[in-house]
Amino acid sequence: MGDGRPDQTTPAEIERALAGDAAALAALVDELTPVVQARVARVLLRRRTTRDVRQEVEDLTQEVFLALFAGGGRVLRSWQPQRGLSLKNFVGLVADRQATSILRSGKRSPWTEEPTAVDDLDRPADDADPEARALSRQQLRRLLELLRERLSPLGWHLFDLLFIQEKTVTEVCRTAEMSPEAVYAWRSRLRRQARRLARRIESESR
Repeated sequence: MGDGRPDQTTPAEIERALAGDAAALAALVDELTPVVQARVARVLLRRRTTRDVRQEVEDLTQEVFLALFAGGGRVLRSWQPQRGLSLKNFVGLVADRQATSILRSGKRSPWTEEPTAVDDLDRPADDADPEARALSRQQLRRLLELLRERLSPLGWHLFDLLFIQEKTVTEVCRTAEMSPEAVYAWRSRLRRQARRLARRIESESR
């Protein structure tokens, strides 16, 4: 962003990505991810947060992409290059405003079907499988058993793709034939459910 190079993505390519073109979607996400992460990190540094900045960047980046893809990509479709703002600068502005709004209000994405508990989000998360580093092998096995029991077939399939196989959102979109908006929303819900169950298992083992 701000490196003087022209945007590689055109409005027509955005339309192809939003219409389900896997290659166009992958290119779009790859192009925008560094921009979103940089803007989110800048917002966090301005606020001098004491939490795990790397995890916060990941969480807020997900929220920004949810906003960008919400409503069939309504925000992305509103970008008009003729107004003089490049795609990267436009997305950077969205990321800045979205991250600032979330941190100020304490509220997470309004596009997820299940509301996000602020208490859940205020707890640090692990980079790998949710809460995995805090669990023994036996506890982790129990966590996976509980998730398999509680999740729908689709939910378990997505959990396997996202957290066990550690596939990217773009790869999951292609494999599951789902929109980025839906995959990001599922990833957020699955992470929260796994965290809650992991904390319950850990407390029961004490």
